[in-house]
Amino acid sequence: MLEEPTPIPTIRWSTAARVVRILDQRRLPRREAYIEIHTPAQMISAIRSLAVRGAPALGIAGAYGVALAAHRALDAGEDPLKAAMRAAKRVAAARPTAVNLKYGVDLAVQRARTGALQDLESVGDRLLEEDLAASRAMAANGVDLVPPGHRVLTHCNTGGLATGGLGTALAVIRLAAAHGRVPEVLVDETRPLLQGSRLTLWELLRAGIPARLLPDGAAAWAMRRLDVGCVMVGADRVAANGDAANKIGTYGVALAAAAHGIPFYIVAPTTSFDLATPDGEAIPIEERAPEEVLRAGGWARTDGVLAFNPAFDVTPARLIAGWVTERGVERPPFPGT
Repeated sequence: MLEEPTPIPTIRWSTAARVVRILDQRRLPRREAYIEIHTPAQMISAIRSLAVRGAPALGIAGAYGVALAAHRALDAGEDPLKAAMRAAKRVAAARPTAVNLKYGVDLAVQRARTGALQDLESVGDRLLEEDLAASRAMAANGVDLVPPGHRVLTHCNTGGLATGGLGTALAVIRLAAAHGRVPEVLVDETRPLLQGSRLTLWELLRAGIPARLLPDGAAAWAMRRLDVGCVMVGADRVAANGDAANKIGTYGVALAAAAHGIPFYIVAPTTSFDLATPDGEAIPIEERAPEEVLRAGGWARTDGVLAFNPAFDVTPARLIAGWVTERGVERPPFPGT
């Protein structure tokens, strides 16, 4: 039996201190450092600045953010339910595309309304355990989709850093590598914030899995020249018709995969599926500060240079060969179509 990897402690509640400890992803790969989150405002800042990121991890963070508000109110002799409700709105709005964030916040609010305010962090704890279980199930469900002896290409970061500690697409890839099916993983840089080169490459090298870094623009050429067997990515939200929002650049990778006849898979827990959103056109797409793009070229906004900086794009269901969840693999046509 293969030994399960030790989960990366991406986000954890400290019972003794009543704070949230987060692995600060802004500092990777150079430094592995943790920060302590004491207030909902600090949690919002950590989410917006990408100290914590990835759809499943954001769900856990959202629940913990609401718990922090309740605890601070209780300590101050204020109404903890009102404090939790106020914090919930602010935390949920920190990143609008990732449906897991709202999911975690909503679960915490539901629990708070029952009067369970002294241990509201138990919602986040439960989400963490459920996420680890879902990661194991997704890996097992998706491993046979990886063609033996071929490279796998991935975009952004879908490993332990994006989840409670194990991953979505990267959990599948890691298990496939453990079975000897994957000779090498091709990792897109994922500009402009380099979640691929900073985070995914760090996770793969840490796990001893052969990996090669690609400029984002090289993905299509790599599919033609480097024997790519499949593409596996995650999703921040999957609409009712199967359209999937993921990190910017994913749509282009899916188009290139289709042009080369390479299967393109979404790996995401069912909590990332939003059946209330009919299709990709209805998914809110976060646009981030122009400076994130301009800095790389040495520009400042005072130079009068404009930038378009969407954090996500949407891959149409017609380009997706399958959706891997903890419940199994859905094949086209997607049930919501």
